[in-house]
Amino acid sequence: MVFYQPGVTDHGLPYDPFKACVVPRPIGWISTTNSDGSHNLAPYSQFNNLSFDPPMVMISANQQPTSEGGDRKDTTRNIERAGEFSWSLATYDLREAVNISAEQVPYGKDEFELAGLTKQYGEIVKSPMVQESPVKFECKYHSTLRLPGNGPMGTVDVIIAQVVGIHIDDRVITDGKVDISKTVPIARCGYWQYAVIRETFEMRIPGDPRIRAGLEGSAKANGEMKSGAYEGGGEAQ
Repeated sequence: MVFYQPGVTDHGLPYDPFKACVVPRPIGWISTTNSDGSHNLAPYSQFNNLSFDPPMVMISANQQPTSEGGDRKDTTRNIERAGEFSWSLATYDLREAVNISAEQVPYGKDEFELAGLTKQYGEIVKSPMVQESPVKFECKYHSTLRLPGNGPMGTVDVIIAQVVGIHIDDRVITDGKVDISKTVPIARCGYWQYAVIRETFEMRIPGDPRIRAGLEGSAKANGEMKSGAYEGGGEAQ
């Protein structure tokens, strides 16, 4: 059995296992606007939702290693300066474009053009989304939590934002639900591995049916519970 204390004792394996244990991770395919007006697009594997009413998401960005110490990522600087960004779902069909956009290129180099992607402008946020992606968010910056970090990458910036606009292609909706078998998202695993999601299964938590509103992420049902109108009978709509 492997046991080690990170930063204290060595795990004894040829590759560090930590990130391979926390899997699969959603990919934050984040687009921002540079100070010169060009656009930046980059995938972040430390990304997730935080709440649903209102919907909030987070991105965790390490710094770029330099000889003088960490340099904050272009994405981080752009979000804090502009106060906004867009997110596009990383799918299996777009996996090569996701990988191309991960390359560290000089500031001002447009990853949309580099990856051969089409820009789609939203209703609220100025930073474009990936038109080819079936699901997109427009996000407004909320705050940054800076975590301590070791080595040349320095501190870690955890960016929190509110989702203010959601775009879903009609073609990936089945019976009123976003259909995983149609979006076919990819997720980050350990090392250089990714996973593709094509199948799902359901489990209903026993007990108080009102918990289903939270599992669905239903803002409507959440509001009804606050007013006392929602009794939890059947499915939250």
